[in-house]
Amino acid sequence: MAKASVVLSFHEILLHRSDVELLDGPYWLNDTIISFYFEYLERILFSGASELLFVSPEVTQCIKMVETNEIKTFLEPLDINRKRFVFFALNDNDSPDTAGGSHWSLLVYSKPESCFYHLDSSSGSNHNVAWEFASHLITYFSKGEAVNFVDKECLQQSNGYDCGIHVICNTERLADCAHKHGHIGTCDMLVKINPSAKRKEIINIIHNLSNSD
Repeated sequence: MAKASVVLSFHEILLHRSDVELLDGPYWLNDTIISFYFEYLERILFSGASELLFVSPEVTQCIKMVETNEIKTFLEPLDINRKRFVFFALNDNDSPDTAGGSHWSLLVYSKPESCFYHLDSSSGSNHNVAWEFASHLITYFSKGEAVNFVDKECLQQSNGYDCGIHVICNTERLADCAHKHGHIGTCDMLVKINPSAKRKEIINIIHNLSNSD
C-alpha cells in the first residue's frame, strides 16, 4: 500500500486514509479504528490508569479462537495480572482468518466485582458471542472463584452502522467510572451519545496527532 495513504502511525497502529474515511459515515467502523481509539485511551486519555487494560479487536479475535490454556499467551504480555478492568471490543466474526463481522459490542471484566459486563447497543444481537467469549475467559480469570455475567443496560443505536461508535463511547465512559470509583456496575450508561459528533471528534484527534509527529 502506498506510503502516501498512511495518515497516522500511532504506537502499534497504522491508520490509512481508507480507515479514517469510515469516520465520515454512514459507515461501520473497522478493527483498525477501534484499535486506534483503544490505544489512544491507554496512551493518552488514561495514561496514568495502570489498572485499566484495553484489548485490541485483533487480540480479542485471536483469544476467541484459541484453546483455554493458550489464553495466557495473549494476555500475560499485556501485564494482565496487574489489571483490574479489562475491556474487549467484540464482534460477531467467527472466522479465524479474516477481520470483519457485522456488529460490535463491549465486554468488560471487572476484577473487583468478579463480573463480566456486556454492553450491546443493538440489544441481544451479540449476547451469544459475548456469553461464549466470557465463558472461554472465566477459567482463566476466576482462579476458582465464581464470576458473574451481566447484560448491562445501555443506550441503543438508531441505525445499523453506529455499533462501533457506541463501543468507543461506552468504553470511555466505563473506563472513567472505573478509574474514579473502582467499580462499574452502577455506572449509568443511558447518557445520551451523539455518534456524528464523536466521529468528528475522533477525526480531529487523528489530525492533531498526525500534525504533532
